[in-house]
Amino acid sequence: MKLILAIVSNDDANKVQKALVQDRFFSTRLATTGGFLRAGNVTFLIGVNDEKVPQALEIIEAHSKKRTKLVPNTIVNEFGSFSALPIEVEVGGATVFVVNVDQFVKI
Repeated sequence: MKLILAIVSNDDANKVQKALVQDRFFSTRLATTGGFLRAGNVTFLIGVNDEKVPQALEIIEAHSKKRTKLVPNTIVNEFGSFSALPIEVEVGGATVFVVNVDQFVKI
């Protein structure tokens, strides 16, 4: 058995959850915040049998879209003042961890 931890953008979370439920994957949804952009995310905890991992990953990938976003890049110039030059970063998609589960108990 495996535990999938999938960190997904708020923009994609509802689509991912709907697709997971439609294919009978049950998950726990946690509201989380990323450290770099301080943007809202959703982390899904999904317990699956080993043979179902590829199917779950396909669903997550199909519904998690990458996008670009401009964010301020604060730098100090030679006069000691700050300048916020925006930089383009890629956001979205999903970050997924698949870990072994030694024991699963439903009480």
